[in-house]
Amino acid sequence: MSKIPHRFYLTEEQMPTQWYNLRADMKEQPDPIINPGTMKPAQVEDLYPVFCEKLAKQEMDGETRYIDIPEEVLEMYKVYRPSPLVRAYNLEKALDTPAKIYFKFEGNNTSGSHKLNSAIAQAYYAKDQGLAGLTTETGAGQWGTALSEACAYFGIPLTVFMVKVSYEQKPFRKAVMETFGGKVIASPSDTTNVGREILKNDPTSSGSLGCAISEAIEKAVSSENHRYVLGSVLNQVLLHQSVIGLETKTAMEILGEYPDVVIGCAGGGSNLGGLIAPFMQDKILGKANPRIVAVEPASCPSFTRGKYAYDFCDVGRITPLAKMYTLGCDFKPSANHAGGLRYHGMSPILSKLYHDGYMEAIAVEQTKVFDAAVQFAKLETILPAPESSHAIRAAIDEALMCKESGEAKTILFGLTGTGYFDMTAYASYTEGTMADHIPTDEELNSSLSRLPKIPGIQE
Repeated sequence: MSKIPHRFYLTEEQMPTQWYNLRADMKEQPDPIINPGTMKPAQVEDLYPVFCEKLAKQEMDGETRYIDIPEEVLEMYKVYRPSPLVRAYNLEKALDTPAKIYFKFEGNNTSGSHKLNSAIAQAYYAKDQGLAGLTTETGAGQWGTALSEACAYFGIPLTVFMVKVSYEQKPFRKAVMETFGGKVIASPSDTTNVGREILKNDPTSSGSLGCAISEAIEKAVSSENHRYVLGSVLNQVLLHQSVIGLETKTAMEILGEYPDVVIGCAGGGSNLGGLIAPFMQDKILGKANPRIVAVEPASCPSFTRGKYAYDFCDVGRITPLAKMYTLGCDFKPSANHAGGLRYHGMSPILSKLYHDGYMEAIAVEQTKVFDAAVQFAKLETILPAPESSHAIRAAIDEALMCKESGEAKTILFGLTGTGYFDMTAYASYTEGTMADHIPTDEELNSSLSRLPKIPGIQE
């Protein structure tokens, strides 16, 4: 066989035309979400005031294995998809490893990340329902940028609550969102009851994704014919992101490859869930047994130090409760550069798979992440997002272990996006001012001790 190309693209005809719903093949379903008003399992109708109706149905569907991608969504996907599967030859050579390293690069669009895959779908369903507008939150800005793009395409007004520390660190992310017509508000803000309460208790609050979610939901439910959309964690988002893994698996099959290890960064779980979906299907069905590794920041270690329990998805405690690995919705992540990975909980789907032993998780310190990011950038000519660089760190470490053992493993990781709006973080690293923050047990126990009580389930 001839040498595998550095970059391999599927044709448009080879792109998936259906999303894959991993829940349909899981041996056990994730625990049901809980209605905070009744403290009983939520029904699909309970979600209609917050989510688009068709998205709410996708959220609750644990049986339909494949769901058709609407033609309008497919047409916009084709503007930037299929994305390339890249063989990291230069990195392999520098590491002197017998391992083969592949990455799926999702940064070839204006948002610079994988987030556009779900943003297009969610904006489409909002347009299809005839909504007057959408609200959302964003951490590092990738999701807000992607949704601004998608809403501009479908002609839907959008309000974005951006975590304040990122709002201040990344002014050009705000500028891009505004270019596409998004209204951007630093969170916590004085525009919502939740935001005002948080600022009252902590006027210097740097914000969190949980806080921004609360504000976005409050804004949506108090505005006529508006709905809220979310870029991670939810079942519907992992469904849309399955295009990543489906494209990857098809490309690897064409190249005669299959990964021994699949690695993804993990904050809420959208990229990781999308990348691993078809490989996890193989694992569940006994067709193959790849190791699947989630990599999270040591500063926000939901998997590795969190508790598998029901929790709210937001600080304001107005969302349904989900069974997930969580640090507690009151947990305040440090204002570092882990960006979109600064979220207190993990996807219920991924949490269930991790709890049942189908995947592993590791936590890495920020300076080690940027060591890997800079090494990768110099060798592969892509400046990676800080989030993506967590997966790069783990892939490099895995390749170095192959060097020691002599094993020629095939390593696959997700490169979720680019870091061109993260130059404050890169400057901090190169200037030597970047520091690692690892929360103490006391910090974690403080928020975990306030997990909600659910009669008969979690008391």
